[in-house]
Amino acid sequence: MKEFPKTRLLYEGKAKKIWETDKPELLISEFKDSLTAFNGEKRSSEEGKGALNNMISSALFEYLQKRGVPTHFVKMIDEKHMLHKRAEVIPIEVIVRNIATGSLSRNLGIENGKVLPFALVEFDYKNDELGDPKLNDQHCLILGLVKGRDELEYIRYMARRINTLLQRFYSELALKLVDFKLEFGRDEYDNIILIDELSPDNFRLWDAKTNEKMDKDRFREGIGGVTEAYREVLDRIKNREGEER
Repeated sequence: MKEFPKTRLLYEGKAKKIWETDKPELLISEFKDSLTAFNGEKRSSEEGKGALNNMISSALFEYLQKRGVPTHFVKMIDEKHMLHKRAEVIPIEVIVRNIATGSLSRNLGIENGKVLPFALVEFDYKNDELGDPKLNDQHCLILGLVKGRDELEYIRYMARRINTLLQRFYSELALKLVDFKLEFGRDEYDNIILIDELSPDNFRLWDAKTNEKMDKDRFREGIGGVTEAYREVLDRIKNREGEER
């Protein structure tokens, strides 16, 4: 990483370390091998998981950018490091659901595996101390998490647009995009851009034929084979890229 040296650790989270570089507008994400679930109550680590998440995220950011989605992604430096733009994080986790499972089934009694009539977009407050509670539009405005209703509508619109693109992408890999989490931020020009990562850590992916889980639910539910599943997702992405060439 001679071209972009890490100068100072800015932040360390559950899955990544964020480093400053010698260019103030650029940061480096270092993907960790740690696994966490249930707000950090369950913890483990699997060698190679961080590299897989970085490579999958980089491929998806590139795919979305080519289709007009503004993101913080600049390039993948190496297997564990991603170069990206600095952004002010908007503390809202945007959840997009296509198929009922997990908390949606538990809380509302919707049959697990039921395809929803339309993509459901939910907001969670990105706040570990409060347990990432659910938000409605009025909560977002009262808490000042966005600069107005128009920003909130733009985030919702972008989430649906990204969902449409990624459903198409994953269908070509014989995978169902069940649900996923997105994060957004503001760049130096105050534009809202997609940030964070796009990996099986925050996506639920099921095999299209068998419904086998190919995501972090394998860790949450104690199924095992986390890195093997992530590697299978990456292999399918690479095969798709090979076919495009």
